[in-house]
Amino acid sequence: MTDNTAGPTAEPIEPSAPEEFGLVQVWWGDGKGKTTAALGMATRAVGHGYRVHLLQFMKGGTGTVEDVRGEYNAIAALPGFSYENAGHYGWHGFLDGSEDDEHEARAKGALDRARELVEASADADLDAPLDPDGPPEDGLHMLVLDEILYAANRGLVDPEDVVSLVESTPDDLELVLTGGHERPDFLLDHADLVTQVKKEKHPIDAGQGARKGTEF
Repeated sequence: MTDNTAGPTAEPIEPSAPEEFGLVQVWWGDGKGKTTAALGMATRAVGHGYRVHLLQFMKGGTGTVEDVRGEYNAIAALPGFSYENAGHYGWHGFLDGSEDDEHEARAKGALDRARELVEASADADLDAPLDPDGPPEDGLHMLVLDEILYAANRGLVDPEDVVSLVESTPDDLELVLTGGHERPDFLLDHADLVTQVKKEKHPIDAGQGARKGTEF
């Protein structure tokens, strides 16, 4: 007799393929939680055995954020989840000693890398399970482009190039774009899901810096 009161339980992760992936998601706004939401969703996908990759724009580190972050440690422990960071040290537009030209070069390099991954996924059979230990160039079920909207808002990459990337995404690849405090009007007609993360109150306004375990 089945105990229906126990609730869902964890099961071993086996490589699998999603049946309904292929949407374009946009997460933007001035509130905390855009990357956090994307990572939570990516973790859920990995838990079902899908292949996920995180490509981060503009998060190369600052003096208040450690180089080794909690999400990287967690991703490394999960099968089928990989990441890479293309950000330049510092933050574009701040007087932190970083070169704005280098921020632009890194962001454009990240966009080129995103194109490579999208093209590789277009050539892969996304209706089939993918090797969780294989490189992202072998194909992905979900690609998270973290902070790409910040890069577009700040003119580090051309918004029209972001639109072209979205338009070239294969039908079965779930594409998630995050970042930016400004509404990404250039993407609204191309996205299936658009979520604004709005700030009501944030401890940074009272001088609280990034905290280990919540922001990094």
